[in-house]
Amino acid sequence: AAGGRVFAFRDARWAPDPVLEPGAAVRTPQPVPLVIDNGSFQTRAGWACADPAVSAEPLLRFRSLAARSRGARAGAETQVGNDLGSPEPLRWLLRSPFDRNVPVQLELQELLLDHVFQRLGVSSQGSVDHPIVLTEAVCNPLYSRQMMSELLFECYQVPKVSYGVDSLYSLYHNRRQNWPCSGLVISSGYQCTHILPVLEGRLDGKNCKRINLGGCQAAVYLQRLLQLKYPGHFAAITLSRMEEILHEHSYIAEDYIEELQKWRSPEYYENNVHKMQLPFSNKLLGSTLTSEEKQERRQQQLRRLQELNARRREEKLQLDQERLDRLLYVQELLEDGQMDQFHKGLVELNMDSAEELQSYINKLSLSIEQTKQKILQAEVSIEVDVVDSKPETPDLDPLGSEQSLEDVESINEFEPLFAEEQPEVEKPAAAVQPMFNLAEYHQLFLGTERIRAPEIVFQPSLIGEDQAGIAETMQYVLERYSKEQQAILVQNVFLTGGNAMYPGLKARIQKELLEMRPFQSSFQVHLASNPVLDAWYGARDWAVEYMTREEGWISRKDYEEKGGEYLKEHCASNVYVPIRLPKQAPRTTEALASSRTLPSSTGNPCEQG
Repeated sequence: AAGGRVFAFRDARWAPDPVLEPGAAVRTPQPVPLVIDNGSFQTRAGWACADPAVSAEPLLRFRSLAARSRGARAGAETQVGNDLGSPEPLRWLLRSPFDRNVPVQLELQELLLDHVFQRLGVSSQGSVDHPIVLTEAVCNPLYSRQMMSELLFECYQVPKVSYGVDSLYSLYHNRRQNWPCSGLVISSGYQCTHILPVLEGRLDGKNCKRINLGGCQAAVYLQRLLQLKYPGHFAAITLSRMEEILHEHSYIAEDYIEELQKWRSPEYYENNVHKMQLPFSNKLLGSTLTSEEKQERRQQQLRRLQELNARRREEKLQLDQERLDRLLYVQELLEDGQMDQFHKGLVELNMDSAEELQSYINKLSLSIEQTKQKILQAEVSIEVDVVDSKPETPDLDPLGSEQSLEDVESINEFEPLFAEEQPEVEKPAAAVQPMFNLAEYHQLFLGTERIRAPEIVFQPSLIGEDQAGIAETMQYVLERYSKEQQAILVQNVFLTGGNAMYPGLKARIQKELLEMRPFQSSFQVHLASNPVLDAWYGARDWAVEYMTREEGWISRKDYEEKGGEYLKEHCASNVYVPIRLPKQAPRTTEALASSRTLPSSTGNPCEQG
């Protein structure tokens, strides 16, 4: 149990992929195949070579994402995969070549392949002379394979290509000793979950089923759950952190309702809750200021306001004085008898008579006197404030000086009872301080969320999806076979894909099979040895074994003769379903003759009339 344990988010940044130098064994005696697991979540690439000097692990692993650098300048650099560093600052710029699990954006797929070839040290200038083994979606649409073949053969000039299904490669890797075998493959990845029946080592394409749910939808659902639960940390609850929670803190309940009942118990909650610590700053606004500093800040603000008001009064006084001088000048013209200039001055001042001029002069003089008095009063009050704010002068109590003196005397009487360095005024603040735990405020408590997000592949209705879950789809697929074939399939239920990493998935599938299979019938559920990488390992195993054979390889000649959608089947491939265009019936000579004689025999009704 992890009761009381606090987990910090790693927020790991992706390290850029280095440029690798291919060894001599990759080129001689002939170029070895390059294996690319082209997943919608992650791309994995490496060499298929039996030589022990060449690594049997994928040399490149990066997210299948690309983002153009910020700035709309022409030719802006596009970053791919691990070169992005972290996806969150660029979340709104990220683009993927995939629509669900099918690559449809050819220019983005080209960027991913360029990245693979460049980082593996393969020169893609002119041509890539290595055979390519590439994974594709189950029942991949022909237009997607056509685009991929066109890209590989026309752009990179590869000698030959082989397409296979990732989950079948995973099965091939785990069952090579007793291949060909039959079984039911449950592959749950980032965008989709597939139920694939395999009979005697070949995929039964007609009875495959797909559920459009995977790790991506679980991460979005978990993000919404936690953002509703913690609206104060809305921006900190990012998709990257949700994926980290799913990978490291989530599990699948064997019985969902029963597990929810367990979580209702306070003891079970305390023992199993995971607390995720969000990053935070110890400095809160105003929390580190003492009462003296707050008082000093208030006095500074008051002083600034007083200075601002004094400056405005002085500006007003100056304007009023200039206007008064102008009015007095016009009045002097009247006293000197210069009537023409006096009337011109009145027109400029927008006045009608000498009486109106005199009234304005009196009002303006009175206003100037009042402004001068206010300025003098403000200067006196500022001087008093400066004197009062000196540290030697004690603060006066607002109730009056007598009350303040009594308080001072009463404090002096009880002074020995208190510590000298901690006055009585500060004691309540010190007592209240520990009541607010800043670190705990920035923690996400993961209770039932740990099982609710992964549960969507079994109950899509949790997120409002009108689809069947894994159990119902598995039962539907099995019912399409005879009882004998069902018994063969359930002897090898094989779990693979990223979601197979959830603890508890195998036990949940066993429980679901126990409920749907006949009484006392047997079944076996197997988990891939490495659900994430076994697809690449299986593709490498196949490429090493079939390197010199023709089975499964599409050559350039095949591409040019049969089109980009052409597929050569093998043990881990899709079923090839060619495009069948309706053929027009050949027109016989009798039909052509009758069509020529038809107008003359019928004639034109207008001519007959």
